[in-house]
Amino acid sequence: MKIAIFGSCVSRDSVEFMPEAEVVAYVARHSVTSLESPHGAAGIDLSDLTSAFQKRMVISDLSGSGIERIVKNADELEIVLLDLVDERRGFWKFPDGTTMTNSLEIESCGAARAARCSGARLVEFGTDEHFNAWKSGYIKLIDGLKGAGLSEKTILLDIEWAGAVDGAQHPQSDSLAKLGRSWRRLHRGSREVSRRLTRGQGVAEALTSLRNVRPTEAEEYADRAAAANADYVRYRNFAKSKVKSTVVRSSSQVRISRDHKWGPQPFHYRDEDYQSIVQCVRNLVEGDGNPNPSTTR
Repeated sequence: MKIAIFGSCVSRDSVEFMPEAEVVAYVARHSVTSLESPHGAAGIDLSDLTSAFQKRMVISDLSGSGIERIVKNADELEIVLLDLVDERRGFWKFPDGTTMTNSLEIESCGAARAARCSGARLVEFGTDEHFNAWKSGYIKLIDGLKGAGLSEKTILLDIEWAGAVDGAQHPQSDSLAKLGRSWRRLHRGSREVSRRLTRGQGVAEALTSLRNVRPTEAEEYADRAAAANADYVRYRNFAKSKVKSTVVRSSSQVRISRDHKWGPQPFHYRDEDYQSIVQCVRNLVEGDGNPNPSTTR
């Protein structure tokens, strides 16, 4: 089964649980905004990127060649998977109107810093400006796939970020849960005040720790997931309206894997989550049953 991906880890990690799959085109680190206004690679120093894969993905973004890389394989493709995870970091907009995805690679090689120095500004994910540019780019992507006869083969993976690690309950958002969280943070802060007083700090200095209680790992994951999922809502709704097939998972249905090969992140899931997603993809391809069965954990 030959597959193309326009997205990143959500799709690519899922495909690893499809032994019958062969990824013939993988477009990653590439916001759809670059399809309409690519900045071009001229003047962008990528010499600090040591990975050939990273360079290839960034150059594809800078040249806006994502659609072309997929449609040239249209005759042999059986599935095109889309996900929106690469949009989360926003994009750089240069004074001439061209854009560059704010990928981790662009940041690590210094190209983001150079872009800012040249007058570019970061358009952040979730803002109206970002959403409107993304919407236009997404339409261009869908139209390109449709023009290549790939519309019926396109599947959107609409997977929310997980708010809890494997083995933990999904965080609740009701008032009682919020009160409990506030109480636990106050308790941690009080312990820190006691430790500081024991070490001889003044009362005023020690009390500052009550205003600066760091969230636990679980709270941090829950906060990141909740904020991202809220920002993604209008993107997901629009994206789903433009494709025939979608695999959906809510945050409560997935969990963060501590053992994920790229490390724990709200968009790095458990093996069983990927296996469930893959089964839904197979159901859609085979036209067999409900592609989004209700699963709760």
